[in-house]
Amino acid sequence: MSATAARASLPAVWRRLWPEVWKHRGRVGIALAFLVAAKLAAVGVPLLLKQLVDTLDRTPKPLAVPLALLATYGALRLATTLFQELRQVVFARVLARTSRQITLRAFEHLHALSLRFHLGRRTGAIARDVERGMSAVADLLDWTLYTILPTLLEVALVCSFLILRYDWTFAVITLATLAAYITFTFAVTEWRIRYYRAANEADTEANARAVDSLLNYETVKYFGNEQHELRRYDASLIGYENATVKSLKTLALLNIGQSGIVAIGLALLLWRAAAGVVAGTMSLGDLVLVNAFLLQLSVPLNYLGMVYREVKQALVNIERMFELIGEPQEVSDLPGAPALAPRGAEVRFEHVDFGYEAARPILRDVDFTIPAGHTVAVVGTSGAGKSTLARLLFRFYDPTGGRITIDGVDIRAVDQASLRRAIGIVPQDTVLFNDSIYYNIAYGRPEATREEVVAAARSAHIHDFIVSLPDGYDTPVGERGLKLSGGEKQRVAIARTVLKDPAILVFDEATSALDTRTEKAIQAELADIARERTTLVIAHRLSTIVDADRILVLDHGRVVESGNHEALLARGGRYAQLWALQQRERLSTPADAV
Repeated sequence: MSATAARASLPAVWRRLWPEVWKHRGRVGIALAFLVAAKLAAVGVPLLLKQLVDTLDRTPKPLAVPLALLATYGALRLATTLFQELRQVVFARVLARTSRQITLRAFEHLHALSLRFHLGRRTGAIARDVERGMSAVADLLDWTLYTILPTLLEVALVCSFLILRYDWTFAVITLATLAAYITFTFAVTEWRIRYYRAANEADTEANARAVDSLLNYETVKYFGNEQHELRRYDASLIGYENATVKSLKTLALLNIGQSGIVAIGLALLLWRAAAGVVAGTMSLGDLVLVNAFLLQLSVPLNYLGMVYREVKQALVNIERMFELIGEPQEVSDLPGAPALAPRGAEVRFEHVDFGYEAARPILRDVDFTIPAGHTVAVVGTSGAGKSTLARLLFRFYDPTGGRITIDGVDIRAVDQASLRRAIGIVPQDTVLFNDSIYYNIAYGRPEATREEVVAAARSAHIHDFIVSLPDGYDTPVGERGLKLSGGEKQRVAIARTVLKDPAILVFDEATSALDTRTEKAIQAELADIARERTTLVIAHRLSTIVDADRILVLDHGRVVESGNHEALLARGGRYAQLWALQQRERLSTPADAV
């Protein structure tokens, strides 16, 4: 989190949470009624205790009088707890659902952000921010609505009674104690919140480094850098340790100061009450009442101080999640954008310009058409902008110039969900979810039946392999699919795309990481599913796209050649040079091991 990040305030946070809370206004009202009943019962306990003491201090009355008071005293004690618990039962759903809805909104927004944001994110840090924000939302609602407000109500009731029942000195001492307590608590809490924020930032940093290291477990092992990773992780943990120690030390100072203020106020009020008893202006019951009231008041006061600290800390936890929710969407739908309804699925790039950074253009005046049902391949050296074409077609980014159309409709004019439903991709690096093979194939169309999933696996020629495994389709694939070989992962990716049944296909160097024998087998499967579909093939190995209807040669973001394989070879230009170079490399490389 940046040092310049806006700090969330309680009113601002409440304005954002209130629409969710208001959906449950019936439960909120009932819970508030239970809460008021609990506080009235709590204030009634000392009053009844005074009556009991005064009754026993006078000439003994029939035993029924004290027994009645004792029974009422017990009933009020029970009512205090009963109403508090009933409040908790009624309000629990509001807390849980509001927290869930806010967190779901953050998760949805993260998926709506552009690829540019996700390429620069730190997954572990974001996960930790959302996790803390989720728990903080529930805590903030509970503490402010059902802890701070009722505590203030109880303080007001007790102070009003002391002021009205006894002389002005009780009011002065009580109000001075409250003012000193609140001023001290707010001042010290504001001072020490910096240490809590620092601890949070150090915790987020440590978690991000740990997740990053574990995700790259193999790389760590390849280079023998376990100790290096431990040192980096420990550097973050040291920051967290130091910030936590400072936070705990300042917490002790705050608690001592709060207790001292309450103790002084309590001693002064008891001195005034004892003086009243000696002077005959107050009874022993009054002394007990003042003592009970102040002891009762000190509990919520101490609790209020803790809650104020927790509220400030919750705001720190929420502010990062709200920053994520407030992260602007680089690519968004136009209001009322219709769904894309592809007919023949003709794809056209019309004089497209694009750069990830303004000073570094990637594509320059790219103009080509993929007729419906045809296959167009794009080749070129690394960095020529080939994969950028696929990202623009999926609308992960918008072109800085020109436009992309499907059946003559600008893809910026339709909603993104329908656009991406119409396109299927088999990427170079297939990353699978840490779940079963069945789940990963079904991800292409989650509502598909098991028969459809199996049919897709057969089309990708992976069904026989799956059923040969001990757990069949329920076999877990591991983190990022690492339990499967490269060829097996690619076949899962093909099956997933077949199941999606898109009108447009994109093969983004889908076989470049495979050995020659596996590549040939998978290439045949790709050609089969591409039949009669509009297909964009991004290729490194030219041998894989010789049958394409048209081949584009991309160089420094420009289309420098266009034609089929034979025509481009006959031209003797850039494509012919790349073909000759790859043929020499193939002849000089030993056969791939299988």
